[in-house]
Amino acid sequence: MEGKVQGKQPLLTPYKMGKFQLSHRVVLAPLTRQRSWDNVPQPHAILYYSQRATKGGLLITEATGVSDTAQGYAHTPGIWTKEQVEAWKPIVDAVHAKGSIFICQLWHVGRVSNTEFQPNGQAPLSSTDKALTPQVRSNGFDVAEFTAPRRLTTDEVPRVVNDFRLAARNAMEAGFDGVEIHGAHGYLLDQFMKDQVNDRTDKYGGSLENRCRFPLEVVEAVVNEIGADKVGIRLSPFGHHAEAGDSNPTALSLYMVESLNKYGVLYCHMVEPRIRAAGEMCECPHSLVPLRKAFNGTFIAAGGYVKEDGNNAVAEERADLVAFGRWFLANPDLPERFALNAPLNKYNRETFYAPEPIIGYTDYPFLEDIVE
Repeated sequence: MEGKVQGKQPLLTPYKMGKFQLSHRVVLAPLTRQRSWDNVPQPHAILYYSQRATKGGLLITEATGVSDTAQGYAHTPGIWTKEQVEAWKPIVDAVHAKGSIFICQLWHVGRVSNTEFQPNGQAPLSSTDKALTPQVRSNGFDVAEFTAPRRLTTDEVPRVVNDFRLAARNAMEAGFDGVEIHGAHGYLLDQFMKDQVNDRTDKYGGSLENRCRFPLEVVEAVVNEIGADKVGIRLSPFGHHAEAGDSNPTALSLYMVESLNKYGVLYCHMVEPRIRAAGEMCECPHSLVPLRKAFNGTFIAAGGYVKEDGNNAVAEERADLVAFGRWFLANPDLPERFALNAPLNKYNRETFYAPEPIIGYTDYPFLEDIVE
């Protein structure tokens, strides 16, 4: 591999993703941080994202709601109002000033919500009216309670598709380089794709093609709005997040990848099968390799990666790029630390979602701050 000939780690070799020239392959994964008061991005996010920006780097935002029905967590950002768009602009500008590419992840939680987060205290929307059982939050100790959702009618689905389209337009207005459609982790698009959740009898339920219809309508609408060269999607076909599993994830994932090829989207961001649910890794017989081979665009792998297996994934051509979450959260200069084989800051799980503008957010030290 060329990277080895140059003496460079594969993760630190350049890569051309569509029209974007990347200087390395270490991607900031989308990470919910719950520090956007009233769903509006805050000035402290300017420092957080710009700390992690490098010339030719690729950053993906935390999950960002597409509408007032898309929310299911406190203090998560949105991009459906003018105020939110204006609040994102200085954050995007700061990342661009460092030379990074910045992608906005578009999100609708579906039934992973309750009336507290919904307009007028209404029921959350989903593919189904089956309620989620209470779940331990990602922090490992809080328990989330969910309201039984309301099944979207056939006629209502296009309205949600339109919410994604408008959110993509708003992301362009805010200055982002593109968007990533969140189709993973048991949220709304996943609730349509996975047969463990989707119990519909209309054109959005039943067969594999029908279950994938809504997610692909979202892809088509967003592609038509901003261009395929600015659109990525995140999928976790092998995951069981929020009780959203599928009886045949291999068939589901291949169908989605082959369908995405028809739209010519920029990238597919796939969560490793070893990640069964939030923070839960398992031995798994499945592999992303067939999907990587089937997909025509850039392939980003995520899920439990460290430097060594990230380098191996690129060297063995199992992925073009590798997304890092917790380690990038705790090490704002992660690519540099990889380059120097430097030790990493340990992450503090207790502050992942703490509503703190500095602690556990922008106070993780850079290597230069701790070298004697």
